[in-house]
Amino acid sequence: MVSACTESKKPESPTDNMTIDTKESEQARQLRHMVLFKFKASASAEEITAVEEAFAALPAKIPEIKGYEWGINNSPEGLNKGFTHGFLLTFDSEEGRAAYLPHPDHQAFGSLLQPVLEDVMVLDYWAL
Repeated sequence: MVSACTESKKPESPTDNMTIDTKESEQARQLRHMVLFKFKASASAEEITAVEEAFAALPAKIPEIKGYEWGINNSPEGLNKGFTHGFLLTFDSEEGRAAYLPHPDHQAFGSLLQPVLEDVMVLDYWAL
């Protein structure tokens, strides 16, 4: 009787009986390709618009791109170091990204971009 009164059972955690399929979680992860542009001061509004439109056209031409979004910096912090445009592409795999990088349409986009680009920053990561 004493043991029944002193023995306490720890409450079950919601994850105690949960099994995680690592293959499924690996497959669900997405590879993000973040690109930031700093344009030359000499770049015209028309040239920048042409870059925006050309980048936005790539997902229709390169099937490995599974997601695409972009925007213009509006941070009040002033820490963008001159980078004004951010683009986020999503791939299902490193193989998808590997197919995108040398793709002729991506290379053609680079040729359009290069004359007006002062700097670029790229960061790739697996979304958690």
